[in-house]
Amino acid sequence: MAAQTGSRRERLRRATLEEIRAAARGLLTAEGSEAVTINAVAREVGMSGPALYHYFTSREELVGAVTADFFQELTARMEAARDRHADGPPARRLLATCRAMRSWATEHPAEFGWIFAGPIPPSGRRQDSARHRAGQRFERVLLDQVAALWDIRPFPVPEDLDPSLREQVAAYADTLDGRLPPEAVHVCLSCWTRLYGLLCMEVLHQLDFAYTDMEPVFEECLREVCERLGLAYTR
Repeated sequence: MAAQTGSRRERLRRATLEEIRAAARGLLTAEGSEAVTINAVAREVGMSGPALYHYFTSREELVGAVTADFFQELTARMEAARDRHADGPPARRLLATCRAMRSWATEHPAEFGWIFAGPIPPSGRRQDSARHRAGQRFERVLLDQVAALWDIRPFPVPEDLDPSLREQVAAYADTLDGRLPPEAVHVCLSCWTRLYGLLCMEVLHQLDFAYTDMEPVFEECLREVCERLGLAYTR
């Protein structure tokens, strides 16, 4: 009986945690990130602010949990797109992955902005945090494809990186178990910042003054990424 009670208690706790995170997301999408406070979330789920601290010890912890949820949702969308082309050429998998990332971002601008348009708090940089683990899984979706591509057919890399730049990318390359040399890591990061920067500008409406349809702009960016990686671009 005690085991059953404990199991039921744990199920109730998990359900409450999910309800709290869903309430935080609802406030975010309806009113913006500033509306996501402990007291506001508590009101949404029918409890007091102090009671909510039994589930999340701080707003920062709640933010980290919600961010991890968003990362997992985005990553699942990208992985599904990639896996639909598991037997296809590398270019098709990579392009499908990038297009899935954009589709999720444009469908969920508040969530995308929550993940990417602000600094990472100290707790989110801890390797044992849910946010960090979810972010690493997201990172690997593109990185693993670039590493696999390098194994099959190395793409062009700069011959002479600035010493400071090479030192920095070499340090990051060391965390990847030697899967990519520093120069290839630099190319990978350059492609990522190009895609990420364009998506942020689209989602945050920074280019509305010039473009009413960002899809061809994004496709042009994908074409450039393919050229950088030695891949054939296709629609």
